Amino acid sequence: MIQIHPNLFVGSEVDFESQVRHEVGWRVVHACKEPYHRQALRYNHRGAPSDNPEYLVAQRGDQLMLNIIDVDDPAFIHKEIIDAALDFIEESLIAEMRVLVHCNTGKSRGPSIGMLYLLSRCEALPVSSFQDAELAFQKLYPDYRPAAGIRGFLKIHFDDYRRKSA
Repeated sequence: MIQIHPNLFVGSEVDFESQVRHEVGWRVVHACKEPYHRQALRYNHRGAPSDNPEYLVAQRGDQLMLNIIDVDDPAFIHKEIIDAALDFIEESLIAEMRVLVHCNTGKSRGPSIGMLYLLSRCEALPVSSFQDAELAFQKLYPDYRPAAGIRGFLKIHFDDYRRKSA
């Protein structure tokens, strides 16, 4: 688990289970369908029922569970999921809570959401190009190794998320 911004941490499922789960003062973004989104909605089939209002995002107290998997095609990454995560992070930090954004291994989805937060809501990454932002983020979080789908999403939506005032 690495702090990438004041009170904002990125890590893995192991970090959540071993360091955060039973601690007070944390809010958590579970950037992994398994097991957290599945447990929240209590579905047993391969995927969540698409007619469920929490199909993409479910919140239970201080935890936000995302229905997001590491895929090769960026079309399967829903912008609504990412936007909900960024808003949740911002609200949590404003409330002076510590936030952990994690995926299963701490290499792809969680760090990518952390990178987008720094890109869109802070002055912590360069906004000149996706490559510059990604290189700067890798210095903050060396374990960043995004899968093709989430990296493709970041590249496609770079202009949507970079700070417009920069």
